[in-house]
Amino acid sequence: MTAHVIKLPDVGEGVAQAEIVEWHVAAGDRVEEDQILTAVMTDKATVEIPSPVAGTVLARGGEIGAILAVGAMLVTIDTENGVGAGAPAEMPPQAEPPARPAPSASGSPISRAPQRDTTVASAAPPPDEMREGRPLASPSVRTRARELGIDLRRLRGSGPAGRITHDDLTATTNQPPQALRRRSAKEEIKLTGLRRVIAGKMAESTRRIAHFSYVEEVDVTALEELRTYLNDRRADGKPKLTILPFIVRALVRALEDFPEMNALYDDDNDVVTRHAAVDAGIAVQTPAGLMVPVLRHAEEHGLWTCAGEIRRLAEAARNGTATREELSGSTITITSLGDLGGIVTTPVINRPEVAILGVNRIAVRPVWQGEHFVPRKMMNLSSSFDHRVIDGHNAALFIRRIKELLETPAAMYVE
Repeated sequence: MTAHVIKLPDVGEGVAQAEIVEWHVAAGDRVEEDQILTAVMTDKATVEIPSPVAGTVLARGGEIGAILAVGAMLVTIDTENGVGAGAPAEMPPQAEPPARPAPSASGSPISRAPQRDTTVASAAPPPDEMREGRPLASPSVRTRARELGIDLRRLRGSGPAGRITHDDLTATTNQPPQALRRRSAKEEIKLTGLRRVIAGKMAESTRRIAHFSYVEEVDVTALEELRTYLNDRRADGKPKLTILPFIVRALVRALEDFPEMNALYDDDNDVVTRHAAVDAGIAVQTPAGLMVPVLRHAEEHGLWTCAGEIRRLAEAARNGTATREELSGSTITITSLGDLGGIVTTPVINRPEVAILGVNRIAVRPVWQGEHFVPRKMMNLSSSFDHRVIDGHNAALFIRRIKELLETPAAMYVE
């Protein structure tokens, strides 16, 4: 047995260590020369490490998530071509394989690892001079060079460790800068998991529901003053108030006058079921996609308990601990993007519900008050309704009722 040790190479740009993010081989696997062994991530890019030799994998230098220093053992391979244990750890020169652009899971560009240090120089060698070994360049540079018909082995890179850059290609071909070049790359991303479920539910909702949207402008200056006052004086252990608990309270009060909005429509059997309990779905953006945890019996929550429960549900959704019961069974939904809420949105109804309340961002706008303009904190409510069972007139009255409550916050808590 002859053991060949492959060490984590110097990927240039001052990087001293890298994290293992993907393994393509395991102990006992047969590998061929130039086969990808692993992918490592630095703070600059994700780099694929190919094998400089053929043989059988004996050991790996760490599992996914392990951080290795440059020069640390990455893979040990039992070779069958006489390469001994004393062979150099750096990767030997190889023939140039076809460029293979491949984006990483994080979106960072993937480049090949360098096999040996090259002399840093900005000038290309004479046209008849061909360098041996694999030139150091990113996949995008290799793709562009191939499109331009440039052999990278005829260039010397000006980047760290002799890396060939786009500037080197531009200097050679006098091409326009990167921002002005034609782009033709494509990337196919298959929808899986939660993203696929969301796609199906959204398509089903828009296909079966006759949506219409209604937008109303709300002056929340007084509400924001109250929210600031309460946050400044809140007791220890109480959550900081966002605007959502006030929205929930206004929604609960408005539904007392418009119970048809707090309903589910079974369009297979033409049955609308109105609910006395307000089980409010609170749309939350999570790393896995949009989720809608449910605030059960919103009508019985005070301001502070509502704030605490919304925060708990949002955290559970984001960290993946929300239960199936906490993610189903809502009767009406509130959706908000917070500071990213835009001016107007057209939210999609969470079927089989018949209404969704969309909250847009708060912005200071000039408001005419008889003789002059005054700055006021304004917020739009962009809401959608199922026109099969909700008339536009009633939807407008419903939103106007919520507007009245938010603009006079004391009224929300007076019976």
